[in-house]
Parts: sequence; C-alpha cells; structure tokens
Amino acid sequence: MKTLDAFTSAYIEAAFWTEIDDDGDYLDATYSLDDLAPETLAQMIYECERFKSLVPIPEGREGEAGHDFLLTRNAHGVGFWDGDWEDEEQSLMDATCKFTPMHLYIGDDGLIYQTDC
Repeated sequence: MKTLDAFTSAYIEAAFWTEIDDDGDYLDATYSLDDLAPETLAQMIYECERFKSLVPIPEGREGEAGHDFLLTRNAHGVGFWDGDWEDEEQSLMDATCKFTPMHLYIGDDGLIYQTDC
C-alpha cells in the first residue's frame, strides 16, 4: 500500500470520524483504512494531491490542513474559516470551493466507497 502523507492521512481520518454507518455509528469506531475500496482510496489521494497543487500548505501544518480540508469541503461548521489560518484562510477556502462535498458509505461488499454530492 502507498504510504500516505500527513495531509492525506488527516483528511481520511477526519472523513472516518465524521461519517456514520447504517447503524448510526461513526466509521472510525469499526472501520479502518484497510476497509476503503481501492478506488475510494485512489480518489481520496487524487483529491488531496489536487488540493495541494492549488494552494501552498504552510510547513508543519500539513495534517491540520488535511483535516480542515475535509471539514470545510463538507460544511461541518469548522474548518479553514474558524480563525486558525489567518493569512492563508482565503486561499485555502478558494481552493476548497473547487471540490463538491463528499460522503462515505458502506457497500454491499463491506468496503467503504465515496460519493460526491
């Protein structure tokens, strides 16, 4: 498996603890990275790489940026706009606007898939 950078790892982690399964349990309680369908993992990596190509991420804040990218993208009420990014906030928000919200769901095969809204 490809080694994930801090940005992508934090993005995926945030997706797991903000999404729920059919029983109403957060995905991070039961599922892990190994449960992602290969195409879902590839899509997540691609989208994280695409985001990073649009805007510079301040050194040392890659994990925080990946986390906030997911939260901002899916309009969770916190993210790049909550005041922690100061000078970078607008460029990070502008880059995020290039992505539609996404959600995860459990397929019939037990793997996790992504759907864009």
